[in-house]
Amino acid sequence: MTAWDALAAHRSGVPVFAPGHVWLAGAGPGDPGLLTLDALAGLAQADVIVHDALVDARVLALAGAQARLEFAGKRGGKPSATQADISERLIALARAGARVLRLKGGDPFVFGRGGEEAAALAAAGVPFRIIPGVTAGLAALAAADIPATMRGINRAVIFAAGHGADEDFDWAPLVRAGQPIVLYMVMHNLERIVAALLAAGLPRDTPAAVIASATTPAQRIVISTLQKLAATVREQNIEPPAIVVIGEIVRLREKLLAGSAAAEKAVT
Repeated sequence: MTAWDALAAHRSGVPVFAPGHVWLAGAGPGDPGLLTLDALAGLAQADVIVHDALVDARVLALAGAQARLEFAGKRGGKPSATQADISERLIALARAGARVLRLKGGDPFVFGRGGEEAAALAAAGVPFRIIPGVTAGLAALAAADIPATMRGINRAVIFAAGHGADEDFDWAPLVRAGQPIVLYMVMHNLERIVAALLAAGLPRDTPAAVIASATTPAQRIVISTLQKLAATVREQNIEPPAIVVIGEIVRLREKLLAGSAAAEKAVT
């Protein structure tokens, strides 16, 4: 039984991938267990899978036998295809009659440039479908036992991208909001962003965490404070991809782990 057969047998209304269509799908943060069923349907039916660098190899292994994989990753500071090139490639493949799965790490519309690609497809008259994915900013926190929201601690969560830190971005309003800040694509500009947050008044002892390669076998979690964060990352040799979370919710990790250990000890 193929993955498509198994999926169709367990879910009514599985979307059918039509020739000449593009699906912009989220692959989640890494663990194949966090794929949506619709993303799995896309993998099973696609003729061509145009994927990012952060899509886990275990996810790509779920592709149908007929699928051809095309790498279109964009990594900061490394040679890569331009966004215009990627969009044009999607259009050309669809016009050639292929079922094109554009597979992105996390969610395609959360710092994934999925909106740009959808706009290009719409302008070209190419039919497309959006398949949401589990965004790394939430999955990484959960994998690290850090609740994204907690009654009595925060009423919002701020998502921000760190790869444009060399631009004129004002971090002060984010600090004034008094809510946890979750940073994507931040490792290359971490020192500069930490300095900006401190200058905007965020206390030096604000707890912070880095979750690298979240939900994968290579996952690493480092707990620090805002003041020491950049130095800790250097000392621990933490590499991208990584999510950084800054705020009081980080303190909950220790409590959850202590409670979990106590419960496990009681059971055994």
